[in-house]
Amino acid sequence: MNKKYNAEIGIIGGSGFYSFFEEAGTPYEEITVDTPYGNPSDPITIGELFGKKVAFIPRHGKNHRFLPHTVNYRANVWAMKSLGVKRVISPCAAGSLQKHVKPGDFVICDQFVDWTDGRKNTFFEGPECVHPSAADPYCPELRKIAIEQAKKQGINVHETGTVVVINGPRFTTKAESRFFTNQGWEVINMSQYPEVHLVRELDMCPITIALITDYDAGLVGDVPPVTHQEVMQVFKSNISRLKSLLLSIIENIPIERNNCECYNTSHTS
Repeated sequence: MNKKYNAEIGIIGGSGFYSFFEEAGTPYEEITVDTPYGNPSDPITIGELFGKKVAFIPRHGKNHRFLPHTVNYRANVWAMKSLGVKRVISPCAAGSLQKHVKPGDFVICDQFVDWTDGRKNTFFEGPECVHPSAADPYCPELRKIAIEQAKKQGINVHETGTVVVINGPRFTTKAESRFFTNQGWEVINMSQYPEVHLVRELDMCPITIALITDYDAGLVGDVPPVTHQEVMQVFKSNISRLKSLLLSIIENIPIERNNCECYNTSHTS
């Protein structure tokens, strides 16, 4: 662990979320972190908010140069751990699979379904035989804080939601989308896996805040196919609400972890 920085909270910004401390008016330092898994998406910025050190990295790089299937998730997560981070907040742009989950809503996900392929999705590559638990992938303590703070800010928040993670970079066909909707899943995204599980493998607490930017292709028949430009436009128009929520979450995170088992994910057999 890099004891010089000893950050407590990490934020991995999604599409359209490329900086954090500038808007908060907080001094920050930019550092480069070397990892055994290659380079993270960008240098990491570290600043102090509410007496807590916070590390921020844009998942796709500042210029959005990494598509979801090319992000070096292991390097990003390992870098956070090396800086001392114990909680990781992962905001993301996402599509809705259900009519009651509307664009502009926030979803505090409690489950994921992995529909990706070919991604490096574990730190455990032998020879030790380790089977990490993924039964409850998101931190209940962080989810509770996020839900409470979203409600206080008048945000239309969904307290639970399953996110299905597709590989990208293409969006779904209508048939695929309709299948996901029929499973009862609420959210669709391209970046939450393996990120959230890698966070758990390193005994950190993960939370995903999905900002809904659109209805997916198979949900409503007369909705035109979604475009990346439209997604970014909706996300951009809601980024100030997201950052305000993040600040209130950070302010209310306790120093010690009390009500979760995120530090006990890995089981050796």
